[in-house]
Amino acid sequence: MFLTISTTGTAGSPATDLGFLLHKHPDKAQRFSTSHGTAHVLYPEAGAERCTAALLLEIDPVALVRRAKDKNRGGAPDSALAQYVNDRPYAASSLLAVAIGNVFSTALKGQCAARPELPGAARPLRIEVPVLPARGGAALVERLFAPLGWTVVAEPIALDETFPQWGDSRYVRLVLEGEQRLADALRHLYVLLPVLDDAKHYWVAPDEVEKLLRAGEGWLESHPEQRLIAGRYLGRRWSLTRDALERLALARLAESDDTEAEALDNAVDEETDTEERPVPLAVQRRAAILDALRAAGAARVLDLGCGQGQLVGELLKDPRFTEVAGTDVSPRALAVAARRLRLDRMTERQAARVRLFQGSLAYTDRRLAGYDAAVLSEVIEHLDLPRLPALEHAVFGAARPATVVVTTPNVEYNVRWETLPAGHVRHSDHRFEWTREEFRTWAAEVADRYGYEVAYVPVGPDDPEVGPPTQMGVFTRKEKESEQEKAA
Repeated sequence: MFLTISTTGTAGSPATDLGFLLHKHPDKAQRFSTSHGTAHVLYPEAGAERCTAALLLEIDPVALVRRAKDKNRGGAPDSALAQYVNDRPYAASSLLAVAIGNVFSTALKGQCAARPELPGAARPLRIEVPVLPARGGAALVERLFAPLGWTVVAEPIALDETFPQWGDSRYVRLVLEGEQRLADALRHLYVLLPVLDDAKHYWVAPDEVEKLLRAGEGWLESHPEQRLIAGRYLGRRWSLTRDALERLALARLAESDDTEAEALDNAVDEETDTEERPVPLAVQRRAAILDALRAAGAARVLDLGCGQGQLVGELLKDPRFTEVAGTDVSPRALAVAARRLRLDRMTERQAARVRLFQGSLAYTDRRLAGYDAAVLSEVIEHLDLPRLPALEHAVFGAARPATVVVTTPNVEYNVRWETLPAGHVRHSDHRFEWTREEFRTWAAEVADRYGYEVAYVPVGPDDPEVGPPTQMGVFTRKEKESEQEKAA
């Protein structure tokens, strides 16, 4: 990955003063060891009228993989290929931001012992990043850099110039031009490179808040995209993001009058109240399932893989569900469900509405037939992929309820979980987690094979970039079957 910083000479200050500011002599090519490879600093041109410094970060793929394995120990084994085939050696990311912090640490602090007057003066700068990941596109690049006084050019890079019909990639070529202090320019890059990539190569710990506040001092307090910057820089860990936003608000309030201070303080409190205690995803998921079952007019419902009976309990609260059955392969889970539902304390009339039984979805089972609807909530991802066709036949081919509701994690959303390290699945027993495209492809094939139609419903916050945390498919049998066909 590559970055260049250029400047032109001004009255009384030749362009080669850039060497003093960066603490790197223009006549020397220097190299520095980093945790993931080697950083090189060189000057393609160095004259009184124009000077350019280049930072080339040479990534060691073996070190990158080893560190990723240490960080993701115990995670998903299927992430191994992604560790070797990725954009890390080529595209500007948090790796380059860390290299800037290490190699240009004195310049970042705005210090220059030899020429102390230089860091405080703005000078014409031109910064180029040939390949920059931009999750949000060129428009987001503009929204991040333009308020800081930069003239921004963000040119989308084609997926393949040979095949223009494929469209643009998520990468851009970035050029920034403006009158800036070098320390400010480096701080902008240090924060915004990982923000645009929306990822970090290391675990985001609480000390990242201090790094953000130090690098953002003087510009982040008033940036219109402050929330997005803080959220992405801190790996979308809400507890850290809230801490950063509150401290940024306090820094801004120090220059405000009492009325504005109270308004901003109330704004932070309101955001805290609404976002600190979000509705748990499991609750949102059960609500979405109940809505789908009510819309289908189902009265007799089967919860396949019912676990400890949470959904069964919610179904029993609604009298329109006249019969509710739960089945699971685990006798222990069924025992817990029975205690949770207090089956032994139910009246005879209440007990007549519910039934729990042990069974495997890998086999056809006559007890599954005859229900209006069946639910597979967070079940399919617990099966090995070669066993999935057996479940499909048992549910869609043999039991054939009029409605089948299936929910499963959306793996694309995993980057939004603050406590989930990169490469991990959400649960150690998950055999796979699908993207939205993979789930829709599977659902469409099952629906076509067994005579169903399928509609897709997002569950949880529908992120414009990665979709919802849970994806739900509602399968509806295309035609009613006679009692004789069902019996056959």
